[in-house]
Amino acid sequence: MAQIDSSAKRTTPLPPTVAVVGPGAIGTTVAAALHEAGRTPMLCGRTARERLELRVGPGPEPCVEPRDADGLVVVPGPVRIDPAQTEEPVDLVFLAVKSTQVDAAAPWLAALCDTDTVVCVLQNGVEQEAAVAPHVPGCPVLPSVVWFPAQVQPGGSVWLRGEARLTVPDTPAGRVVLDALRDTRCSVDVAEDFTSVAWRKLLQNAAAGLMVLTGRRCGMFARDDIARLSLDYLRECLAVARAEGAVLGDEVPQEIVDGFRAYPADMGTSILADRAAGRPLEWDIRNGVVRRRGRAHGIPTPISDLVVPLLAAAGDGPG
Repeated sequence: MAQIDSSAKRTTPLPPTVAVVGPGAIGTTVAAALHEAGRTPMLCGRTARERLELRVGPGPEPCVEPRDADGLVVVPGPVRIDPAQTEEPVDLVFLAVKSTQVDAAAPWLAALCDTDTVVCVLQNGVEQEAAVAPHVPGCPVLPSVVWFPAQVQPGGSVWLRGEARLTVPDTPAGRVVLDALRDTRCSVDVAEDFTSVAWRKLLQNAAAGLMVLTGRRCGMFARDDIARLSLDYLRECLAVARAEGAVLGDEVPQEIVDGFRAYPADMGTSILADRAAGRPLEWDIRNGVVRRRGRAHGIPTPISDLVVPLLAAAGDGPG
């Protein structure tokens, strides 16, 4: 009988064990990318499901049935709903719940993480580490920027309307995520200046918050008055971003408005979907942060002073 070379076996790296907590639009996209590459993750959430479905394509309308075999990715479940039934920690957790749901996801983090677990936070905002780190003491918490348009459809599937891409900091934890998603449909950029990337995305998210106040989608940015308001708001946000250390040029506000104008008119945003569904809004981490950080730096934020209370009232009430 041939003997196994145990020393060779030890030097062959095993693929990391991965869990996705929060299989919504972003979580489903990442889970599908991993599954296609033969790295099917553990799925953890609030609702039991037998599988996840990702439908890929630009539209014009979401596919009710896949147009071809490449248009549908099915990720086998089940979606687990009881953290107590988790057998052991994993190497990498993609935390894909919204900032308003972090406390509710804490039992999953406790069950899935030990001090060697990397927690990659797939959320909006520039305060991801501060929000998640208290729930996973000793674990490396990796912020990220999500750059892809994915929407949950009425039947529960997710519609990916463009290329999937993440940006993470250039750290050892960032390279864990890069390796986990290597050669998948979700590409990963490793940024030396992650602060600038994160604040640029935050500016985009802040302007998208205006859609909540109008109840309209990206088509509204075709209006010249909305474009002018958005530019003024984004210039205000840019001043705060620079005070926070972001290196962003004067052209960024116009680039963001032009980007909204280039999107399909029916393209929405997660905070608008939450408003329509009556769910809590991420107004504080997307918009309130600009006013809070502006005050800390002594920067006037007159548009934020109007926008933030309106978004807060839209999300929190009363009334």
